[in-house]
Amino acid sequence: MKKVKKVVILISGPHGTGKSTVARVIAEEFGLRYISAGEIFRKKAREYGMNIVEFTKYVEKNPEIDYEIDNAMMEEIKKGDVVLDSQLAYFFAKKIKAEELVTVSILLYASFEERARRLAEREDISLENAKAEIKAREESEKDRFERLYGAKLWSIEDFDIVINTTQLKKDESIEICVKIVETFIKIKCGLIS
Repeated sequence: MKKVKKVVILISGPHGTGKSTVARVIAEEFGLRYISAGEIFRKKAREYGMNIVEFTKYVEKNPEIDYEIDNAMMEEIKKGDVVLDSQLAYFFAKKIKAEELVTVSILLYASFEERARRLAEREDISLENAKAEIKAREESEKDRFERLYGAKLWSIEDFDIVINTTQLKKDESIEICVKIVETFIKIKCGLIS
């Protein structure tokens, strides 16, 4: 008897590319759980009484926080039937060899200027503050994740799908991603060839 496959959708990319928005809709569309490593990180920052940039600097010297979040992502991958909005979930998924899992990894990209504009609008901060936040977080993440795991963030060869969202409206990004995920799931489950 053929096992029913569990779906794992992994969405990564620089800050401000639309990861969380796309991931939430995909989870809802396909009836999957939604887990955000970024939400966990922000919650921890609040628990420590720090803003996101301060907490990012703190985590550089306290890797147990990254390990805790990343181990939680690994466990979610193993459970399946989930959409993970995470910088590194795609990296960990490659290490899990489970025949019953169907994984689809998506890298969303957008220009630095557009990402900063989106963050400034979303967080109601100045464009300069948004640029500084993105730069600080991304430099830290690239350094931390390479040091901790040997992972190079956002190498296109690590992903099934790469989408540049710079010129796309939110609804367009969502529609494209939903259609692509639907097609990939059908292909990987052997429903179409």
